[in-house]
Amino acid sequence: MFAYATYPSLQGMPVIVSGGASGIGEGIVRAFAAQGSKVGFVDIAEAAGNKLAAELDAAGATVKFTPCDITDIAAYQAAIKGFEAAHGPALALVNNAANDQRHSIADVSPEAWDRNIAVNLKHAFFAAQAVAPGMIAAGKGSIVNFGSVSWMTNSSQLTVYTAAKAAAHGMSRSMSREYGKHGIRTNTLVPGWIMTERQLSLWATPEALARLAEDQPLAGRLYPEDIARMVLFLAADDSRMISGQDFLVDGGWAHG
Repeated sequence: MFAYATYPSLQGMPVIVSGGASGIGEGIVRAFAAQGSKVGFVDIAEAAGNKLAAELDAAGATVKFTPCDITDIAAYQAAIKGFEAAHGPALALVNNAANDQRHSIADVSPEAWDRNIAVNLKHAFFAAQAVAPGMIAAGKGSIVNFGSVSWMTNSSQLTVYTAAKAAAHGMSRSMSREYGKHGIRTNTLVPGWIMTERQLSLWATPEALARLAEDQPLAGRLYPEDIARMVLFLAADDSRMISGQDFLVDGGWAHG
């Protein structure tokens, strides 16, 4: 029914994806692998990451998985160095990893705040810091930070998460200014409610899905592949003059 794009500039491009073993991240890893990119990805889920990498390797893709807790900045930056040694300096970084665990404002301790910010924002900054020298040397590159429609739709039980995701927009814009003179693009991708296995098992009740159907102008549901296609465009040369922008992929649900 649909025919999707192939991007010649992604063939052989070194790419790094965080949180790539499942959900949206898995969809992104698969999409880059199908384009012929050299994909390095990290995830805390070691078994799932190894399984995905083995499957893609067997299909002829160039994929390297490193198990890693992205809140351990030293370990994450070391993993990035490992991908660089295997594939060359990354020309696309996809800061996908996050955790949207529900929480009440009253229950958030300073330690819980720090953990939530670490998994939803801090790692993206330091991953960008780690790949920037290689991109600067190449005179090009793309950094894709992930936001969320949750702060645009006034979602409750997610206050620390929405604070981190709203901050990602400001971080992208400042990065776009600082890195832009080197030919590096920095944009924010903003997913709507994506029907991952986690979302379907935890929160996609019939009532919640019915409300979404009323609020989302486009009929149908969003899946990881829908997000991956926008990531591919933002990583490819086709978006070479786009930076500091927000890209909502949400069926028209939210308004930034």
